[in-house]
Amino acid sequence: MPHAGGVSEEQFRAALSRLAAGVVLVTAHDPEEGPRGEDVGMTATAFLSVSLDPPLVMVSVRTGARMDELLERQPLWAVSILAEDQRQVAGRFAMKGRVSDRLLFQELPHTRGAASGAPLAARALAHLECRTEQRVAAGDHTLVIGRVLTAATPGTAEGPLTYFRGRYRRLG
Repeated sequence: MPHAGGVSEEQFRAALSRLAAGVVLVTAHDPEEGPRGEDVGMTATAFLSVSLDPPLVMVSVRTGARMDELLERQPLWAVSILAEDQRQVAGRFAMKGRVSDRLLFQELPHTRGAASGAPLAARALAHLECRTEQRVAAGDHTLVIGRVLTAATPGTAEGPLTYFRGRYRRLG
């Protein structure tokens, strides 16, 4: 069924699946969950640079999702830009309906960001730690714009993990 603008959800998905996107792991620490808090993560392909001065990035999060609810009250979060050999990491954190991320983080080699307290995936191409500057409602998603507090490039020689036509891909 077409939306008000005349484009069906299927047409929209098919057209946008032709846009290759980088894959990131967005993480945050929820200090209110349990005695020591809990780490939360989600895979995202709708992530981009917004501004150089000040350094801003944006991630699109489904409205009402666990990460959306957490980032509404927790302003500190992190992004790990995934390498091409981290397809399994992307797939695990993209699973819908999981009860807890605790097991996923136990099996993910990571460090904790000094500025955000959020997990940073080992072997990622880059790490960014952010503080939310603005949240914008956009259809069924929330655009979370964050000021980059720290940025690091650990120095892996891998290429980026990309998402194209509904599948994770390698460049080249």
